[in-house]
Amino acid sequence: MTTGTDARTEHAAWKASREETLREPHGWLSLTALHWLDDGPGTVPGLPGTWRATGGGTVTVTAAAADGVVPPGADTPLDGTVDLHPVDGAPGVMVAVGDRMVEIARRTDSSALRIRDPHAVTRTAFTGVPAYPYDEAAVVDAAFTPYDEPRRITVDAVVDGLQHFPTAVGEVTFRHGGAQQRLVALSGRDGGLSLHFRDATSGDTTYGGGRILKTADPGADGALRLDLNRVVNLPCAFTAHATCPLPPAGNHLDVAVEAGETLPPRPDPA
Repeated sequence: MTTGTDARTEHAAWKASREETLREPHGWLSLTALHWLDDGPGTVPGLPGTWRATGGGTVTVTAAAADGVVPPGADTPLDGTVDLHPVDGAPGVMVAVGDRMVEIARRTDSSALRIRDPHAVTRTAFTGVPAYPYDEAAVVDAAFTPYDEPRRITVDAVVDGLQHFPTAVGEVTFRHGGAQQRLVALSGRDGGLSLHFRDATSGDTTYGGGRILKTADPGADGALRLDLNRVVNLPCAFTAHATCPLPPAGNHLDVAVEAGETLPPRPDPA
């Protein structure tokens, strides 16, 4: 049986690991720019070479060896042209330029570059993620009811005009704030479920675009344990250069979930 002290110790270790991941040199805190590409000349402020969207989701990069642009899988700088093929909605293709990484991403029908710089102020000024105090009462039992078939749904993004297409696999019900709550559950990228929601704290003490709780796989009977202390911010809470999805329609709780991460400070001028 896990005691209250054990649970707090385990939570502190989880939080430390979460913050260490955020501190990675080319993680979400390192973003310094987001540039949308077209089929024009392809020069990008602060980057050598040219970067062009050339149709069908392909991005064409041209550089001289002296530019120091190293495509994925290469050991030496590019001296010529290479076509790269980011996948819509997936993590981008990473190209090294000095100690920076340029992420080539595909979102809806557009291609973009995100510059990841380990010297970004959002990373160097990071001192941790603010959060509500750990609360044992925020660990609740829940039930998962799967859909007959997974459903590809459409959600908007924090960037106007963009959409995301996650897979909804069922619904999760649990009791919180004195009432029964229901959320559409998305498939987790690494297994389990992902609950992306807004609540009465959103836009006040927590990020307005909602927060996410990742869970383990439900039991065979649908039983699930939700630790709301582990509700986390999306990358867009930390940087203006992310293209995060918004929650599925209906995933807005009228009650306050005063657990998990709160609104982080933003040292970047954006």
